[in-house]
Amino acid sequence: MGGVITPFFHLVAADSRAPRDGKFIEKLGYYNPNTHPPQIHFNHERVLYWLQQGAQPTETVRSLLSKEGLLLKLHLWRKGKTPEEIEAAYQAWKAQKAAKAAS
Repeated sequence: MGGVITPFFHLVAADSRAPRDGKFIEKLGYYNPNTHPPQIHFNHERVLYWLQQGAQPTETVRSLLSKEGLLLKLHLWRKGKTPEEIEAAYQAWKAQKAAKAAS
């Protein structure tokens, strides 16, 4: 018999010509909206690699990447910042986000 179906999503790199639920190139993370707060886990290095190669995230994935600070990292990389500068800016962003959440 059928149970309750709960949503759970994998973030994958896929060829745009492949079917939506078809073959994918690489699994990059997941999003679990069933927990409070929702669990989001991405392999930051691989996500950034694919974005730097020209991968186009969906609007939903773009929103999740933004919440995780990955679009900030990509923006700084495109501006020519060093990995150290990118990491420092990312850590400052995370600290600011944590301070807002605490207040």
